[in-house]
Amino acid sequence: MPTLSELVDLLHGWYPPATADSWDAVGLVAGDPGQEVTKVLFAVDPVLPVAREAAEWGAELLVVHHPLFLKAVHGVPRTTPKGRTLGVLQDAGCALLAAHTNADQAVGGVSEALATSLGLSDLRPIAARSNARLDKLTTYVPAADADPVRQALGRAGAGVIGDYDSASFSSAGEGRFRPLAGANPTIGEVGELEVVDEVRIECVLPRAARPRVVAALLDAHPYEEPAYDVVELADPGTAQTGSGRIGTVEETTLGRFAQHVARTLPATAQGVRVAGDPDRPVRRVAVCGGAGDFLLDDVRRGDADVYVTSDLRHHPASEFLEHAAGGDGPALVDVSHWAAEWTWLPVVARRVADTLGATVDTRVSTIRTDPWTALHTGEER
Repeated sequence: MPTLSELVDLLHGWYPPATADSWDAVGLVAGDPGQEVTKVLFAVDPVLPVAREAAEWGAELLVVHHPLFLKAVHGVPRTTPKGRTLGVLQDAGCALLAAHTNADQAVGGVSEALATSLGLSDLRPIAARSNARLDKLTTYVPAADADPVRQALGRAGAGVIGDYDSASFSSAGEGRFRPLAGANPTIGEVGELEVVDEVRIECVLPRAARPRVVAALLDAHPYEEPAYDVVELADPGTAQTGSGRIGTVEETTLGRFAQHVARTLPATAQGVRVAGDPDRPVRRVAVCGGAGDFLLDDVRRGDADVYVTSDLRHHPASEFLEHAAGGDGPALVDVSHWAAEWTWLPVVARRVADTLGATVDTRVSTIRTDPWTALHTGEER
């Protein structure tokens, strides 16, 4: 049987915690990494009914989308909702893991699952995000010392492009400098202008490796005060990960598409709210699982006919529609936060089952943890 640590590594491989937003709290919340896991329950919210379901089923791991401890707490007594939830899990020997914004943006993640469930094809992120953030380092070295410096940069992690390493570009030129009093120049004399045949070396490096690569450069460079610069490279926009998804459906109308959304997602008291002409054509659809008003500007600048997301606030939605009306921009479909994100659970449960086979049982919680329980329009008497 796999251990909890192995399950965590598997899930983190698909949804790396390093890709979560800086404010988020993801990863293993509680549990013994050495414990064997035979049953995994998947749910959107770490709430008491879900914890009880995990305990009664005998799950050793509960994987949730929303973190239990998104904000700091000073204690978890069982007189509090978080304490009661965690207490039930601990009594049952069930670990807890959260995959939140790291799962939102990933391939096979929340927004992609929502898009796929609604029948979108040819998917791409609304706002692409490359996990391979790169810098470019440029330095100037006496020609005789260029090879040792290039080798030192390569050993420190610079110069890797795809399946190639030791990648760099060099060009010849002249370096000019005058050592001042107090200097201890490798080449030249204090007070004398010096001209040196130098090589300009350029190479890319992972941004996370910047301190290590710069330290290697300073250690290997023969000059007392080497010249160098590091610039951050722009995201090329070719990444398959990122916020939201946009894709294509068979041409329909906004009214019929909204009915399709309502039939596809789990039923909730909120239902599906629509802003736009029900007869307008719909072919390009943008979606974002969870609260998606942070992408409104990106969606408006794109080619979507409609944007499906949750928790749209009055003023941002109103302003968005005013802009859209001027240029025949997208309509809006607002759905339950819980229902949109629930679509990811069968996807991740299936990935675990397909990877681990019969060694682990997986189960998706069908408890509706949407906080709203009824909708009254004022028409009922």
